[in-house]
Amino acid sequence: MQTRVTDSIVEAAEFINSGEIVAFPTETVYGLGADLFNQEAVGKIFIAKGRPSDNPLIAHISDLAQLEQLVEKVPSNAKKLIEKFFPGALTLVLPKSSRVPAIVTAGLDTVAVRMPKHKLAQAFIKECRTPLVAPSANLSGRPSPTTWQAVLKDMNGLIACLLKGERTEFGLESTVVDCSRERACLLRAGGIGLEDLRSVLPDIVVGSNEDGEPVRSPGMKYKHYSPKAEVIIVDSWTKISPSDSKKRAFIGFEKIPENFLLSCICKDVDEYARELFLFFRDCDDAAIDEIYCQKVEQKGIGLALMDRLRRAAH
Repeated sequence: MQTRVTDSIVEAAEFINSGEIVAFPTETVYGLGADLFNQEAVGKIFIAKGRPSDNPLIAHISDLAQLEQLVEKVPSNAKKLIEKFFPGALTLVLPKSSRVPAIVTAGLDTVAVRMPKHKLAQAFIKECRTPLVAPSANLSGRPSPTTWQAVLKDMNGLIACLLKGERTEFGLESTVVDCSRERACLLRAGGIGLEDLRSVLPDIVVGSNEDGEPVRSPGMKYKHYSPKAEVIIVDSWTKISPSDSKKRAFIGFEKIPENFLLSCICKDVDEYARELFLFFRDCDDAAIDEIYCQKVEQKGIGLALMDRLRRAAH
């Protein structure tokens, strides 16, 4: 099967409505969409990505009316976050409706939902006339795609259609907050910073995936965001003592010596986050052995950036 590449939301939505999967852009990364209520279509996502079946998916909606199809109730803490951050780079974990298939939630009693702010994503979901599930449109474990070309490299022949858009704005996935319990809990750092969340919910806590706990969010259980090269986190390139026999690369804020084959020098943390996954893919193309990534302060999107770096270096 050859993947159809199109810039028509009408054509792409026809693939969704016929039970196929379609990659499409959002403000965070490109997603791999399927009709949430079509279990066979959702199953195709797991096959295409090579994704473990116990890793839940995120539902994407184009308006709040669709939320009523997916959740049993919207807790008060979730209502506050929705009012402030929907549409946007925020995913909320909520008590699920009985209509949501178990394959979407990995059998959990919760469902993760977000409303993208990206205009093309909103128009596409609206044209599909159904909520979509949409994990990142990459092979499982690989760096998430921030361009349609990166999607095609991973997914050509594995998916029916790719809706072309511009390069994504954030470059990292959405923030995930669990609102299914009494106290809201940050499960995955992302495009919305912890400081912004605390401006709305001062008592929000930062969670982790403890052994034996159900995984309520993608990006918590398995190795993610990984290039083929070894990822090494450093304070500064001046502390790097790599072997001369290896091809190495650097991403961060400082100019570096010429013996690095590739480099990406960023003006700020926002640019670093936006460039990271694309740089990882460039390093794969250049057969880099070691990628040195400069640490950043864990505030704002820096919290999400350090999370992705640690998981890539795991």
